Amino acid sequence: MEKTPQFSDGPPLGKLAPSGGSAAHEVANAGVSFFDGRASEGKLAPSGGSAAHEVANAGASIRVAMVAGETSGDLLAGLLLDGMKNRWPELQSVGIGGPQMARRDFDAWWPSDKLAVRGYVEVLRHYREIVAIREQLKTRLLANPPDVFIGVDAPDFNLDLEAALKAKGIKTVHFVSPSIWAWRADRVEKIRRSVDHVLCIFPFEVALLAKHGIAATYVGHPLASVIPMQPDRAAARAELGLNDSDTVVALLPGSRKSEIQYLAKRFFQAAAIINRAQPAIKFIVPAIPALKPLIERMASDVGVPSLQILAGQSHTALGACDVTLIASGTATLEAALFKRPMVIAYNMNWLSWRIMQRKKLQPWVGLPNILCADFVVPELLQDAATPQALADAVLRWLDTKSREPAKIAALEQRFCLMHAELQRNTSQLATDAIKKILEG
Repeated sequence: MEKTPQFSDGPPLGKLAPSGGSAAHEVANAGVSFFDGRASEGKLAPSGGSAAHEVANAGASIRVAMVAGETSGDLLAGLLLDGMKNRWPELQSVGIGGPQMARRDFDAWWPSDKLAVRGYVEVLRHYREIVAIREQLKTRLLANPPDVFIGVDAPDFNLDLEAALKAKGIKTVHFVSPSIWAWRADRVEKIRRSVDHVLCIFPFEVALLAKHGIAATYVGHPLASVIPMQPDRAAARAELGLNDSDTVVALLPGSRKSEIQYLAKRFFQAAAIINRAQPAIKFIVPAIPALKPLIERMASDVGVPSLQILAGQSHTALGACDVTLIASGTATLEAALFKRPMVIAYNMNWLSWRIMQRKKLQPWVGLPNILCADFVVPELLQDAATPQALADAVLRWLDTKSREPAKIAALEQRFCLMHAELQRNTSQLATDAIKKILEG
């Protein structure tokens, strides 16, 4: 289960605009300080009879349990597995994961899409199944303890599991700090109780967690190393059969079925409006393969000319486009790393929206705006996310691109600075931190 109705996963670099919450205030003063990353004291639960320091040695076989609860978590976990397999070639990894993890020989006892639910009301509909999966997983891990458990994001699922495992002596690591600087600051006590160490993807999080006695290491954001600083638009277009002279809009309505159901029709209706204004525009839609048939049906119902639905290839789509209309979430950070103008949108169950609004600590929901501590790109949320408003916002970007290219260049420069701040050797830094925890 990912962060329940949380739109954003990231903060301003080095500074968060004041928003009235205590966590936000602490972040504003945290800067980009770094913590030494020592794991908390304690013995490692037995796992095949090897001592912790022996297990941590390069070349030794270790067994890692992991849970990644959505597409972005699967990607992050896959990159982490690359680093761990380089350090420990005989690594065994089990738990809950997706296709990126499976490509690294991960043994998925359950697929990650079982946990891909966002929003309070949506979670309640799947509550029994999700809790049953967590209890079964806990039972299996306690019966055969791993050397370390790594929860990748998905704090509402992972923190309770981590607490139970840590109480039994199993080392626990959480990759991607829960966003206590954005909302639900009260979760900090649960984090302290549940994890031995947090691997942070944003630099200011380490100092904030240290103030609460939580060991953490800044490892950078893996996507900043995967996405090139200067993306090759021409190559991406060639791969998709698009011309350099085409005007291309990428539509990314989300990676979860619930997001598709709430957003895809609006996006396609907006595309139809854009097409009427500028018939030459080409639209591309990267779709998760499992959701591609649903997206194709919804697009057909609306009827959008010059629409190409891709099987995956979200990075190719972002590399190829001039502007993207995109669902709030990790994909917006990817769009920023591709230096693309964007319109961020979100719509969800009205009750989930009302609850989320009461808990958030800052005015932005999109990651690029949070990281820049400014509305550098427009956000159209809930009732404001009408097809006409979405279309108008995309057309304004296209007009700016042709009439005021300096504004586009300024946006790209801000995104370049963000990219450089997030770019680290994440898999190696994370693996180094995990090795220290195993030796502790």
